[in-house]
Amino acid sequence: MGKQGVTQRNDGLPIDVGILDGLTEPVALLGRDHRVVDCNRAAQNLLGAKALGMDLASFLGSEDLPHIVEKVLKGEPGSQIEVSIPFPVSRTYELSVWRLPDLKSEGPAWCMVILHDITAAKKAEQMRADFVANVSHELRSPLSSLLGFIETLRGPARDDPEASDRFLKIMEGEAKRMTRLISDLLALSKVETEEHISPEGTVDLKKMLVTVADILSVNADERGMKIRLKGEPPMTRIIGDPDELIQVFQNLIGNAISYGSEKSTVEVIVKDVDVMPNTGGAGLSVAVINQGEGIQAEDIPRITERFYRVDKGRSRAIGGTGLGLAIVKHIVARHRGHMEVQSIPGAQTTFTVYLPRPK
Repeated sequence: MGKQGVTQRNDGLPIDVGILDGLTEPVALLGRDHRVVDCNRAAQNLLGAKALGMDLASFLGSEDLPHIVEKVLKGEPGSQIEVSIPFPVSRTYELSVWRLPDLKSEGPAWCMVILHDITAAKKAEQMRADFVANVSHELRSPLSSLLGFIETLRGPARDDPEASDRFLKIMEGEAKRMTRLISDLLALSKVETEEHISPEGTVDLKKMLVTVADILSVNADERGMKIRLKGEPPMTRIIGDPDELIQVFQNLIGNAISYGSEKSTVEVIVKDVDVMPNTGGAGLSVAVINQGEGIQAEDIPRITERFYRVDKGRSRAIGGTGLGLAIVKHIVARHRGHMEVQSIPGAQTTFTVYLPRPK
């Protein structure tokens, strides 16, 4: 399928190897040994340079695929299965398998596997479930408070200006909290929907960090804190969406200020990286370090989950929705980057984001 026209293989089976290159869905042909005999461009992009001869079931991590392929090669009806590929970005595919008709009486039996990407549908299904479970829980408390205050203002506090003013301020805070929650949910939904699409533009990371530090300097001053930028890599351009990356570093540096000790310094350190974790390519790392209570080891794997809070009371008090780090995680994944968290309880916490350089 990588060439145009019909080719004659050593086994004598003629196959049109160009006609399926126009399909956006990956298509692979498997021989008797269940290995890839040929594939279209979409499958080549998914499977990589060593696609030909690959054991497709092993690559996909599917125990069911070999049994289905064997049944199809014997002439039995095929079936559909779902498989998930976790790297570089988690995707879910629905596989359809069927046997190709023999093109000569004693020709080899081949089967065709089509991988239909159902990631968006699965995410939408999961997002609906999460929305109902989490949002109903998060909104129940402020809505109950608002209803209670409204009842009080219409009753016992009707003629009490001081109480009315106090209750209205609390109601305003609860309404703003719900607004922030809905705003973050929309942002998370957007980045999850676009996560499989890599950004194409470039951004000057150093200039961006200076801008973010300037924006957050007011918050830092209120707590007697400083933001210090360190590191002078010769090249600071990275692949990325400027609006999304500003959101990442506003969140991380903002959290460092909110959860750091008063009158301490938040350090933002930029370094060259020859080999990025997971991807292996060259890039830049940005470490955001604060001094404070830190995060317990058992909490670190969960802090990027939706609505997970290490300190629920403090998070709500400073206006947190519990979605900020989930948004950061998905934006970093969309940029084909990597994030690490290290913390020493009672001392300091470091969030390090790795982002790729332009090639």
